[in-house]
Amino acid sequence: MYLSLSEYRKALEYYTRALELHEELGERDGVARVTGNIGNVYKSLSEYGKALEYYTRAIALHEELGERDGVARVTGNIGNVYWSLSEYGKALEYYTRAIALHEELGERSGVAGVTGNIGLVHWSLSEYGKALEYFTRALELHEELGERSGVAIVTGNIGNVYESLSEYGKALEYYTRALELHEELGERSGVASVTGNIGLVYKSLSEYGKALEYYTRALELHEELGNRSEVASVTGNIGGLYAQKEFTDYNPTKAEELLQQAITLNQELGTKQNLYENHEALANLYAQEGRWEEALQQYKKYHEAYGEVHTEEALKKAAQVEQQRQVAEMEKRIAIERVRAKATEELLHKTLPPTIANRIIAGEQNIADRHASASVLFADVVGFTPMTAQMPASAVLEFMNFVFAHFDGIAAKHGCERIKTIGDGYMAVCGAPVECEDHAERIARMAMEMLKDVKLPASITEYLPAGVEFEIRIGLHTGSLTGGVIGVGKLAYDIYGDTVNTASRMESHGEAGKIHVSQEFASAVGSSFSFTVRGELEVKGKGVLRTYFLEVGS
Repeated sequence: MYLSLSEYRKALEYYTRALELHEELGERDGVARVTGNIGNVYKSLSEYGKALEYYTRAIALHEELGERDGVARVTGNIGNVYWSLSEYGKALEYYTRAIALHEELGERSGVAGVTGNIGLVHWSLSEYGKALEYFTRALELHEELGERSGVAIVTGNIGNVYESLSEYGKALEYYTRALELHEELGERSGVASVTGNIGLVYKSLSEYGKALEYYTRALELHEELGNRSEVASVTGNIGGLYAQKEFTDYNPTKAEELLQQAITLNQELGTKQNLYENHEALANLYAQEGRWEEALQQYKKYHEAYGEVHTEEALKKAAQVEQQRQVAEMEKRIAIERVRAKATEELLHKTLPPTIANRIIAGEQNIADRHASASVLFADVVGFTPMTAQMPASAVLEFMNFVFAHFDGIAAKHGCERIKTIGDGYMAVCGAPVECEDHAERIARMAMEMLKDVKLPASITEYLPAGVEFEIRIGLHTGSLTGGVIGVGKLAYDIYGDTVNTASRMESHGEAGKIHVSQEFASAVGSSFSFTVRGELEVKGKGVLRTYFLEVGS
């Protein structure tokens, strides 16, 4: 709590006491955790050597205990130290290792934090486009997770990018938002940092009075908090402000004094980025004052420090990390597409005949086939409406699912294809979409098996009216038909033609427990099956037809 409130000395006092207790109790996991937190305090106090010492000890303990989440967390914190020391190559090395661990463990909060830190490296290397990309990604993650502190930090960092790009209006917009969040959360360190950054914007806008006001407020906060790195940074900024001739309080003596103080402090801390900025500001001041030899010395120091920070190694490492990220994202996209493709393939195979599903997967469009000869089956549950009138909806659904699943199994067994169900009606075909010569025989056997006793489970029969038996009637016809896929969003395979209509009429004019077939169907199966003459039947839309009942035992 005290660490979050930036009360570092108090935080250190409690952590030290906790560490002693964990050590007395032999609780090594507690020792590891608190050791890492002490590292966080020293990092906040800009005591980077001590911070690294505690982090190294903590990471060794986490590794011994097999606590990969602890290893990930401390690895990222070591990256933070190297970023503060402007050792960007090393910072990226640790960040890359940390983000990989967080992703493996599914720790999205850790991924968000390290993603934002990688953005800081790109910002420090003046790669502003990449910095914005990383910050935006980190901000989205923090917002999704409801991490307001993370949102505040990244919002301020986006402000830093816009300030560096001289888009001062946008910079102020983000800084203002970040400042409000930090103030709401009581994060004094965040308040101090953003306040100083607002001072930078006003300095760039030549509003030197306002800039001094914000710098002074930020310096007071950082001094209270004991954050020496930020004290050095703001001291240098105030020195640079007094070096501006346009400033009404222009004071080269004061500017030199403050810049020298900042240089001394940054040298002690090893914070190279602040150091080279101070040398550059002092060089410009000396040149402005005609102190050419001293200006030359400071320019040399500036270029030396700048070269140490913007090393080729650091830039290469940044490019390597970016390449690894792009490759990882591409691999992730490919994996997602594979999963989607597999899911789509499975769904197509569940809803369409296999051959049709395969044709769609292969990219075929407008699937429509003409079949010269195929057989169609229609089946209907006799007395379905009165039978299910008093049933609960769940029992009705269970009833139909059970019956239709049973019919599907029979269809598959005989090489037939269920086309669709319409209420309590069931429609199947054989000879389409896969053509076969014995389609009539196959669908006849399917129909006969469907008429065998269907043993309904007790969860269904308990709702059936007394004395009611489950019966179906079936109609069959053979002839030519068209089959194809309809729909765009919702795909379905369907069959069309007079053959389908006639098969439907055979079913509707049939009798319970019997298979009613047309003359064409009886002729198609020939002597393989036995039939009983039904006689001539007036069928709507068809006229007079000679029909038969297929004998089930044949």
